[in-house]
Amino acid sequence: MTAVGTDVLQRLDAQGPRYTSYPTADRFNEDFTADDLVRALRIRAGAHRSQPLSLYVHVPFCASLCYYCACNKIITRHHDKATEYLSHLELEASLVTAELGIGRIVSQLHLGGGSPTFLNDRELATLMTMLRRQFTLAPGGEYSIEIDPRTVDANRLETLAALGFSRLSFGVQDFDPDVQRAVHRVQPAAQVFDLVRAARALNFDSINVDLIYGLPRQNTTTFARTLEQLVELRPDRIALYGYAHLPERFKPQRRIVPQELPLPETRLAMLAQALSVLREAGYVHVGMDHFALPDDTLAIARRQQRLHRNFQGYSTQPDCDLIALGVSAIGKIGGIYSQNAKTLDDYYGALAQGRLPVARGLVMTEDDQLRRSVIMSLMCRGELDFAAVERQHGIDFERYFADELQTLRTLELDGLVRFAPNGGRTLAVTELGWLLVRAVAMVFDRHLKRGQRERFSQVA
Repeated sequence: MTAVGTDVLQRLDAQGPRYTSYPTADRFNEDFTADDLVRALRIRAGAHRSQPLSLYVHVPFCASLCYYCACNKIITRHHDKATEYLSHLELEASLVTAELGIGRIVSQLHLGGGSPTFLNDRELATLMTMLRRQFTLAPGGEYSIEIDPRTVDANRLETLAALGFSRLSFGVQDFDPDVQRAVHRVQPAAQVFDLVRAARALNFDSINVDLIYGLPRQNTTTFARTLEQLVELRPDRIALYGYAHLPERFKPQRRIVPQELPLPETRLAMLAQALSVLREAGYVHVGMDHFALPDDTLAIARRQQRLHRNFQGYSTQPDCDLIALGVSAIGKIGGIYSQNAKTLDDYYGALAQGRLPVARGLVMTEDDQLRRSVIMSLMCRGELDFAAVERQHGIDFERYFADELQTLRTLELDGLVRFAPNGGRTLAVTELGWLLVRAVAMVFDRHLKRGQRERFSQVA
C-alpha cells in the first residue's frame, strides 16, 4: 500500500460508479420484466445447473434511523412486519426454485439491509430454515451477515454461529461519540470491542468492520482517535467508505447539518490518514475501500489474482450467478441483471399475483459483456491483457478501444497506469492507480455521461 499525499488525491478525485456491476444499476430499465428473469432462470437450470450460486437476502427493517444511510430501509419497531416479510420471502424463493430447481448449491450467502439483526433469533432461524429448504448451502461456504452492534449481544452471536453464519460485518462508522450523535447512531466503543471479542471466541472465519470518513463533526484529530481504536480492535477486514452527501436523493441525509460536514481538503486528509495508519498496522489494500490482514482469504485472493466483485463488494468467490431475494434486491443470472420492487406494497402485490417481484433490469449486449470483462479485470486484478480480451471476445483491442487507449495514456502521465514497454500489449494499474481504480475503470464505461456523475460518490 503506497503512501499518498492529499495533493495527489485532490488532483485525481472525481465522482464515479463503484462498479459492483457493469452496466451500473442506474442503467436498468422498466422494459425488463419478470418474464425476462424467468427465461434466464430456465436457461440457467438447464445449462449451468452444477455451478454454485451466490445468494443475497435483503432485510429492510431498522429500529432506528441513521442519518447518513442511503440504503433501502424501513424504520419500525413492530416485529409483526418482519413476520409478514418472511412469509413473502418464502413465496419469492419458491417462485425462483420452481424455475431453477429446488436444492441448487449455494456457496455464498449474504444477509444485508437495513439491519438483518433486526430479526430476532426465532425469525432468523425461520429464515435460514426456509433457505435450506429451497437451496443447498455447501459445506465450507461463505455465509455472512451485516450486524448493527446495538441489536446483538454475545448470546445472539452464539445463535448466529449455530445458524451457520461464518462471517460477520459490524457497522461501526466512527467511534467518536460526538460524530455518532450527529448521525443518530450512538454505540459505545466498549460495546463493539466486547462483541468482537465474543465473536473471536466463537471462531467465526472473518470479522469485518465498516468505517465512514467525511461524516459531520469529523476532523483529522477525532478520526485519528477512531483509527487508533480500529487498529486496537484489529478486525480481519475493514471497509472504509467515503460518505456521499446526496440529500436530494436520500431523504434521511436532510437531517445532517451541511455546515458540520468536513471540508473537501479535510475529507481527503482523513483518507490519507487512514491509508497511512492501516499500512503501518500491516493491512493489505485489497482494492478501493477494502483492506484485510495478510492471512485473510481476501488478501490471499488479491495476491493470487483471484479476486472477484459483486454487489456486496470484493469477494473470493468465483463470478457466479447471484440470486437476490427481498425488496429492492439486485441479482445477476447469465447476461441479465434484475432488481426487485423497491416498496413493500409493490413487492407484496407482485407475489400475491404469483409472479416474481421484478421492477426493472437489463439484458446485456455483447458490448456490455465485453466492457464488463475489461472493467472487472481492472477492478479485481489491476491489469489488462489485450490478447486475452481478443481471444475471449473476438475483437481487435486497439481498434475497438482506440479512444479509451488515448485517455489511458493521459492516466499514465498521472501515474495511475503503466503500459508494457516496447509495444507490449498489456496494461497494469500502479499502486496509486489501485487506490483510484474506479477512475481507471471509468475510461471503459460507455454509458457514463459527464452529466450523470453527480449520481455517484467521490472516487476518493
